[in-house]
Amino acid sequence: MNKKINKAWLVAIGLVAAIIVTLLLNLNLGVVRIAPVDVFKTLTGSGNEQNSMILFHFRLPRMVIALLIGAAMAVSGAILQSVTHNDLADPGILGINSGAGFAVVLYIFYFQGNVPDIGALSVFLLPLASLVGSTIAAILIYTISWKNGVSPIRLILVGIGINSAFAALIIIFQLKMDPNDFMRATVWLSGNISGTDWTYVLAILPWMFILIPFAMYKASALNTLNLGDDIAKGLGTHVERERRILLFIAVALAGASVSVGGGIAFLGLVIPHLARKIVGVRHESFLPITALMGAFLLLAADTIGRNILSPSEIPVGLVVSVIGGSYFIYLLSKT
Repeated sequence: MNKKINKAWLVAIGLVAAIIVTLLLNLNLGVVRIAPVDVFKTLTGSGNEQNSMILFHFRLPRMVIALLIGAAMAVSGAILQSVTHNDLADPGILGINSGAGFAVVLYIFYFQGNVPDIGALSVFLLPLASLVGSTIAAILIYTISWKNGVSPIRLILVGIGINSAFAALIIIFQLKMDPNDFMRATVWLSGNISGTDWTYVLAILPWMFILIPFAMYKASALNTLNLGDDIAKGLGTHVERERRILLFIAVALAGASVSVGGGIAFLGLVIPHLARKIVGVRHESFLPITALMGAFLLLAADTIGRNILSPSEIPVGLVVSVIGGSYFIYLLSKT
């Protein structure tokens, strides 16, 4: 046990170091290259106005968003895989992302530009709409899956059906949009964090700072649920109550992430597999490593997407899909 804990600490330190290095690269790279010396001067308050605007208004908020969404989507996937006892569980496959995406498309279609200004609170409207959509999707999945309890396999199959239904509804409303909103929705649904600023950070920061630590607090409940429902009940766990709480955490994390980053696929599917291989299945170590790996992967994918075809940009969701899809095919070939 001590060896596993020490290994988890070493992995965590390595991931933090990798995140810091990627952050520094992100500050330097882009359409406008900024030398490391100028980056240091700007961060310490002695840089010129142009560099300050590029770093503080464009690059830094986008990097923070990538870290937050990467951690949230990875933890959401890890919770869903543990609760459903299915390694294929993921916010995208279960239909939670589609439900959140459908709510956001409805918001853009009906309310964008028509909502009265309510000051600083208006920043929370899009994440709130996304959370409502993801919650409705989760309630539908849970209700339809219920039959003297929730079977993990039934939950996955119902989730796939709900995902298809919401995806069809999204296409229907996209076809009714004007060209500008259609393009905006299409780019956003592919998984895109370009154009984000500190307003978006403010919108999702409370969700992440409350829900991710709460998920880690529930690590012991996840360990117990992993043993199976019968054993968990024998140990005195209120299985359905804990499952509902954990599902709400996963749904809320995915919904908040989708509201800002769009439909980023494979992140919640692949990262838990990698983390589990490295540090094992005990959630006290598994969840923090999952969060760090998710944050690092999305930040690295955004760095690649911004620079590989510069000055053009590839949506981060497509980069993650290429990386995640390749690893998933490798995983299937080995198991």
